[in-house]
Amino acid sequence: MRVIVIAIGRLKQGPERELAERYRARFDDIGRKLGLRALEIHEIAESRSGETRTRIAEEGAAIAALVPERAILMALDERGDNLDSVTLARHVGRWRDEAMPALVFVIGGADGLAPELRGKAKLGLAFGKATWPHQMVRIMLLEQIYRAATILSGHPYHRV
Repeated sequence: MRVIVIAIGRLKQGPERELAERYRARFDDIGRKLGLRALEIHEIAESRSGETRTRIAEEGAAIAALVPERAILMALDERGDNLDSVTLARHVGRWRDEAMPALVFVIGGADGLAPELRGKAKLGLAFGKATWPHQMVRIMLLEQIYRAATILSGHPYHRV
C-alpha cells in the first residue's frame, strides 16, 4: 500500500525539514517489511488568491489532483478525531490488509481544507484542540505514521 502525505506549504531547509526527513526515512525502513511502500510527500504551494474561498478551492483542487483512485483519505482537521497511536495503527493495518491501493493524509493550508475533501475523508484526524503551525503538524503526522508502522511490526519504539 502506498502511504502519501499531501501538504499545502513547503518546509524550508533547517531543523523542521531534517526532523521530517528522519521520520520519513525511519518509516521507509520498517514499512517495507510490512507491505507499505516508501512514504511519499507532496508539497503544494499556497494559493496566492486574495479571497479565502478561492484559496481553499484552488488548494483543494491541487490536493485532489494528487489523490490516487480508490485511496483512503485521512484529513488532518481541527474537527477530526483525537486518535491514540494504537488506533491509528489498527486503521493503517486494516486498510493494508484490505489491499487498499493507497492511504493519503492531507494537510490543508492556513484557511483549512476544502469541504469536498473533508467530505471524502474516511477519517478526520486532529492533534488536540490546540492550533499548531503547519510545519509542526507535518512532523507530528510523520512521527505518528512511523509509530503506527512500529506498532504493526511489534518494534519496541511504542510503549504502552
